[in-house]
Amino acid sequence: MIARMDELGIDTLLVVTGDPQDHPGAFDFSAMTARLEDMRDLVASYPGRFAALWCLDANRGMDGVSRATYALEYDWVVGLYNHVHSWDRPFDHAYFYPYYALAADLDVPVAMQSGTSGGLMPSECGRPIGIDRPAIYFRTVRFVLSHTGWPWVDEAVAMALKFPNVFLGTAAYPPRHWAPAVHDFLRGPGRTKTVFGTNFPTVGHRHALAQVAALDLATETRDALLGGTARRVFTRLS
Repeated sequence: MIARMDELGIDTLLVVTGDPQDHPGAFDFSAMTARLEDMRDLVASYPGRFAALWCLDANRGMDGVSRATYALEYDWVVGLYNHVHSWDRPFDHAYFYPYYALAADLDVPVAMQSGTSGGLMPSECGRPIGIDRPAIYFRTVRFVLSHTGWPWVDEAVAMALKFPNVFLGTAAYPPRHWAPAVHDFLRGPGRTKTVFGTNFPTVGHRHALAQVAALDLATETRDALLGGTARRVFTRLS
């Protein structure tokens, strides 16, 4: 992986990290996440090349918040991640507010899968409009609506336009599969509000980066998309 990163010019990869979780649905997302102890070893072996997003557990109440607090004591844990479809609760559900408060206290962002679920789980909870109230209440928390919000892309773009603390993430969708609204947002008012991602191995790094190169973006826009905006959002990376 390090050799691939060096070849492709990737400085740092963000890896969703968490504990095994117990949640309904046909897809166990927690089985796809790294474990904290494994990330600790990885970061020690390759300083600066990997960072973690702690996957919140909405079923553990304040025990889950305490566990997230512990994980965020590591400076290479750079934010929280909400796989909302695991919980079938919208972004403004009360269960998530203690995590948002923690993010506000520690000045870390919250990224979340927005849009349809990737497995056989309800998708409605991932509607981007659900971040409307949290973004008002937690105005210092930087929220990233990942996966472009598809099929509710216009909602995701609307939230990123409305709020200075809401950003659009592209993970899981390479540029050829972006909706026209994403392209328009990136080339216009979202030049510094779009965060590139792949959701690897869903989308390969080489595959996605080649498609970004084909977009013929202005240098400033491309640099912001591929790292500059992420470093403004995930400030522990700086």
